[in-house]
Amino acid sequence: MIISANSDPNKIEFDSLLSSTISELNDCANKSPKKVSSLSGRNLEPFVRDVMTELAVGTPFENSIELISGQKFPDIVAKKYYGIEVKTTTQNHWKTTGNSVLETTRVDDVERIFMLFAKLAKPIEFRCRPYEEVLSEVVVTHSPRYLIDMNLEDGKTIFDKIKLPYDTLRKKDNPIKPIVEFYKSKLKSGEELWWIGHENDEKASNFIIKIWNNLSNSEQQNLKVRGMAYFPEIFGNSSDKFGRLALWFVTSESVVCPNVRDLFTAGGKDIYAIKGKVYHDIPRVFMNLFENLPQIIETIISTPAIELVDYWKTSTTEKSKLFNWIELVDTEARKQRKAKHLNIKRMLTDLILR
Repeated sequence: MIISANSDPNKIEFDSLLSSTISELNDCANKSPKKVSSLSGRNLEPFVRDVMTELAVGTPFENSIELISGQKFPDIVAKKYYGIEVKTTTQNHWKTTGNSVLETTRVDDVERIFMLFAKLAKPIEFRCRPYEEVLSEVVVTHSPRYLIDMNLEDGKTIFDKIKLPYDTLRKKDNPIKPIVEFYKSKLKSGEELWWIGHENDEKASNFIIKIWNNLSNSEQQNLKVRGMAYFPEIFGNSSDKFGRLALWFVTSESVVCPNVRDLFTAGGKDIYAIKGKVYHDIPRVFMNLFENLPQIIETIISTPAIELVDYWKTSTTEKSKLFNWIELVDTEARKQRKAKHLNIKRMLTDLILR
């Protein structure tokens, strides 16, 4: 992206041109509402271009109004510096989904962009505001996009919320990261971000949602092992202890599992021997833990500590992460009435050291 070092050139004249354009468009809407209402979608862009071109005669912007072809951002450029993004709605409100946060199609050299919004429901009305002043939130369709609100109050933009100016954010190498961090900070218990989980995650999101029973045995086993490594609360007694794991299946792995609990608890109690000592009445969830411990340890070792912090919601390091996991599992196990007779920490330690 090429960033201009100039301060806004001819700003007063351009503000005047925009004001005249909105007045002219609203006059057209009043005089010929049927004609204007038919200009929905991309049909409106050349109409706005023609109005601006006529009004620009005798100004510094004469012969500089350009309609940008293709899927570029913004739709209209004036003097290669100012941009106008045109949006329409046929509903009687002032909100719509905007452009991508990444702005990978932004026209080079364009520094100041304005949102020109046409509400084509009766009464037809046109409004225009600086682009960054009408972006209230970020929503996800096939990629993170801004939500436009032409009635947005001052100080309520997404940029005010993340405490980062629009021009600073858009010039970052990874503009998604501050947005992810903001929405993560607002998560309530049992909530996860959809689609944008880890801002530095290079794993592509799967287009296909799969049902658990359609996975191969090896795929099911891999997910169960990772679930025990990443979500130690499943060894506790909380009524929603499988909630985060179920969300992770969907949001990260694109897998729907109708009954996650059964994957770990079905099968009743059993016995297990460690270093010659036989333990009785072991709940199935801990049998699964012991039987899959080598794979779980391998998963923990191969997962960066910074990623485990996100899963475990507590600090850890590369050196301490295995010990920290044992502590987390043991803490949860102590809450289990059916596991009161078991010292899970000692059992896991013995299994690892044997």
